[in-house]
Amino acid sequence: MRLCALILGCCCVFGAAHASDEPGEAVEANAELPVHADKTSELTMRAIGMIGTRYRYGGDVPETGVDCSGLVRYLFKEVWDADLPRTSTEISRFGRKIHLRDLQPGDLVFFNTLRRAYSHVGIYLGDNKFIHAPASGGHVRIESMTLRYWKKRFNGARRMNEPEADSAPASDQAAMAADAGRQHE
Repeated sequence: MRLCALILGCCCVFGAAHASDEPGEAVEANAELPVHADKTSELTMRAIGMIGTRYRYGGDVPETGVDCSGLVRYLFKEVWDADLPRTSTEISRFGRKIHLRDLQPGDLVFFNTLRRAYSHVGIYLGDNKFIHAPASGGHVRIESMTLRYWKKRFNGARRMNEPEADSAPASDQAAMAADAGRQHE
């Protein structure tokens, strides 16, 4: 029942107003980002559709299995036609850094699971839940970010605002990655 409510929430969240980057300024989601909202809703729904997909280290297609970054790469390629980098650390340099309190469905959430920053990535679904490909022997599943394990390992979050910008040619991607790297400093 909670999963149904979560799915419904992911579908409806984009009909409400959201806060802009400027304090005290609200913008209607439908007025500013209709295509982005539709793509983000599709992204979260497609991610939920991958629940149960087998984990495979280095995997990036559902038929043979996916790892955490492979899941994210696959979904962003399928829904946004965006070519994200291969590793979670590299992916953490794309998009816009956001605070935990500002998470919205479709945002990427990063964790330190291998004793190094940004070693794991998932897709935020709303209601403090995210979807990810956990580890060897596991399957794509939804987890609560409020669990002690995930709270302790949370590294940050990124929002992929414009599909066109994130799927730029490789030369532009290198420049964007360099800019994003400076944001981590």
